Amino acid sequence: MKYVLFACTPVDGEEQDPAETARDPRFTAYADQVRGHGVPRSGARLRPPADATTVRVRGDEVLLDDGPFTRSEQYVTGFDIVEAADLDEAIALASRHPAALDGGSVEVRPVWE
Repeated sequence: MKYVLFACTPVDGEEQDPAETARDPRFTAYADQVRGHGVPRSGARLRPPADATTVRVRGDEVLLDDGPFTRSEQYVTGFDIVEAADLDEAIALASRHPAALDGGSVEVRPVWE
C-alpha cells in the first residue's frame, strides 16, 4: 500500500534549504535506510510557506492569498511517497524521519489506489 509521509516543521524551527538537507547526515542516513527497504517511490522538499499561494473560488471569483492555506504551529516542509506493507510499517518509517526527531512531526496518510 502507498503512503504519503508529510514532514512538518515548527513555525519557529530552522528551515534547511535542499543543499543543506543533502549534506545533513541525519537526512542522508534516513534516505539510505528507506532506500534499503526498497520502499521509496518519490518525494520532494517544499519551499517555505511564505512562497505559497492559496487559491479559493467563491461563485465566479477566484481569490488568491499569499501564504499557506492555514496558519498553524507547524507547516509541511516536504513529502515522501512510500510503499509499505501496512500502516505499522509506514509509521515505523515515519518515526525515523529527522523531522519527527527534531521537534516536528510526520503525518502518515494512505493513498487511494
